[in-house]
Amino acid sequence: MSNFQSNELIAEIINLEAILNLPKGTEHFISDLHGEFDAFNHILRNGSGSIRDKVYTLFNQELSAQQMNELCFLIYYPEEKLHSLKKQQSLTQNWWFETIEHLLIIVRFSSSKYTRSKVRKALPKTYSYILEELIYQYDETTDKKAYYHQIINVIIELGEAERFIEDLAYLIQRFVIDHLHVIGDIYDRGPHPDKIMDSLINYHSLDIQWGNHDIIWLGAVSGSKACLANVLRICARYGNLDLLEDAYGIDLSLLKAYSRNIYHDNQQFLPKKNPYRKLTQTEITDAMKIQQAMAIIQEKLEGQLIKRRPDFQMDHRLLLDKIYENQLVINDQPYKLVNTCFQTIDWHDPYRLSPEEDSIITDLLAQFQHSEKLNQHMAFLIQKGSLYLSYNHNLLIHGCIPLNMDGSFQSISFNGNTYAGKKLLDFFETTIKQAFAKPWQTEDFSTDIVWYLWCGESSSLFGKKAMKTFERYFINESGTHVEEKNAYYALRNSASICKQILNAFGLSEVDAHIINGHTPVKLIKGESPIKADGKMIVIDGGFSRAYQKVTGIGGYTLLYNSFGMQLAAHKPFSDKNTAIEKNDDIISTRQIVDRQIKRLKVKDTTIGSALIKDTEQLKQQLKQNN
Repeated sequence: MSNFQSNELIAEIINLEAILNLPKGTEHFISDLHGEFDAFNHILRNGSGSIRDKVYTLFNQELSAQQMNELCFLIYYPEEKLHSLKKQQSLTQNWWFETIEHLLIIVRFSSSKYTRSKVRKALPKTYSYILEELIYQYDETTDKKAYYHQIINVIIELGEAERFIEDLAYLIQRFVIDHLHVIGDIYDRGPHPDKIMDSLINYHSLDIQWGNHDIIWLGAVSGSKACLANVLRICARYGNLDLLEDAYGIDLSLLKAYSRNIYHDNQQFLPKKNPYRKLTQTEITDAMKIQQAMAIIQEKLEGQLIKRRPDFQMDHRLLLDKIYENQLVINDQPYKLVNTCFQTIDWHDPYRLSPEEDSIITDLLAQFQHSEKLNQHMAFLIQKGSLYLSYNHNLLIHGCIPLNMDGSFQSISFNGNTYAGKKLLDFFETTIKQAFAKPWQTEDFSTDIVWYLWCGESSSLFGKKAMKTFERYFINESGTHVEEKNAYYALRNSASICKQILNAFGLSEVDAHIINGHTPVKLIKGESPIKADGKMIVIDGGFSRAYQKVTGIGGYTLLYNSFGMQLAAHKPFSDKNTAIEKNDDIISTRQIVDRQIKRLKVKDTTIGSALIKDTEQLKQQLKQNN
């Protein structure tokens, strides 16, 4: 080997060894967004309060509280805040200069834990050279002070200050959070999961753990008509049909015409009150009738699926053939049916779709599979997503690890193979990807498994014995509505059970945690998000406005930096325009989950383990070549 090649190896070893000793980057955990784009967008922009913390740390002796709040919102929403400030007051040369200086101080502070190479890659191309000068060469004590001040003055004189400030603001957002974890349920209930997906696609570093509400959208695009029926029914139930029409270009005109012709006014199927906008009477009527249509189509399609998949062990959910004279017989107990809309059911063959139903669902499936934007979003979910992730000593999972009451892993057999614990989740994940890869196969085993994940007893995403949608619609007795949870949700309060689960996923470290979403933490009733002596952290706190009366807060997020973990409980978000106008930040309460005695470095992380292996290989190569 030449000296040049040896020198290259040595340089790379030195570089990697140096990186390993940098402070660990900040991870941001967020869950159960349910289409709440404005609140999500704000939390993403302010790093769950991280930016505010840095502003107050750096300027609490120099700026007033009002000035610091204004600086925070300039960083969160630079374009909108600059527009507002210019309307309210004349921005002087001095204001532009001081603001740029303040932002540069924050950029230096928030980028200090990264390598110069990583920072350089994040710089906007237009100002990369200038920014690198201002970030790395700046020193008030040197003779170059006038040089740096002149750079800023020229930027202002050339009319580039506004654009420069915008770039600095987004750099700060970028540097404050190194990596984002989205622990499921981007879709359903709220109005703008599409906008959330667009933001995630453009985010610098992230992973996603699929939620049960994400899986039915993936299933619909993968060819599952049963998943599709659920998606349509839920959109109608929450008054979000415009998401399908306006965001994803789905033509619902045939479905609307059919529903108007077949179904009648039925108060049980009125859409939930939409907290985002007032629905027109036509929208309310269409949602009410489409929800009826899809509830019946869903029941038929799910019945067909259950019959062709005996391995699913879901015969107890075949209900249409147990209806006699307007009564449903469950376990030999008859229940009177109310609010029925059974006019398309053939009681001699109750699970058969009518020709019109079959035509409509086939057309809608084709539209879902040909929607360019929807397919882009679902492909991104597949690319960045998984059912679970072991990362930096933490197990990230949306739903549960199915357990028996004695704490053992619940098992189920599919096609003669038995699965439990990690093996079950690995099987589910592989099958999801197989289904997505072959969307033209609509009744194959892989596609049906995706639906099973939505509502099957041994699904890690559902976590209950049965989904009682039919009973909630058509039976008044509330006892029939109860969905019994998997033993996991009681046992996860036990530190020993959490350690058992972590060990099964290869996480035996003392500081390992399970980070969970899916079930809203009812803080208003005294429930704690931190369970099992800190081994279990549940971060579904109610981003969705539909849950906030139950949870009492506007969502949980988690921050994990080199000093440890902090859980942030957020108050409900007002709205973007009000927030910008009044500097009305989401008020967050921080709680320390796990404080590190020794500051964590890159070498202590999952990425660090890979870098250590690379370093050892390079050292071996250098040794062999010498």
